[in-house]
Amino acid sequence: MTLERTVQVDKPISRVYAYLSDFTTSEEWDAGTVRTTRVSGDGGVGTTYENTSRFFGRETHLTYVTTGLEPDSKITLRGENKTVIAHDTISLTGDEGHTQVRYTAQFEFQGFVKYLEPLLSLTMKRFGDEAQASLQQALEKL
Repeated sequence: MTLERTVQVDKPISRVYAYLSDFTTSEEWDAGTVRTTRVSGDGGVGTTYENTSRFFGRETHLTYVTTGLEPDSKITLRGENKTVIAHDTISLTGDEGHTQVRYTAQFEFQGFVKYLEPLLSLTMKRFGDEAQASLQQALEKL
């Protein structure tokens, strides 16, 4: 299952990149995130984060690792727990006056949850819409 959302803000691309490449800020811009803590690393490739999100009214924990950083262009992360593997790609385009952010999240459900995937599509769409709105609000505050 893949979710993709795009937001545009009148903010410098370098500022937006710096903000989003620190994944602990997901507490501010991801509506489902309760808490994100950096566990190891310096914020570069290989940095590990523990993410707690609220999903279907329950808290779930994922371990995210930064898998790629291209300054002012792209951030990639991989999250995993027993029921899902998430591949997140944040692509940025723009300049020092305007930035467009395209957030793509691909989910590979595991275990019994993979059989529920067809039922999750509407919930995941709503989850994506909420994340898009909170990302837009957070970036406008930069």
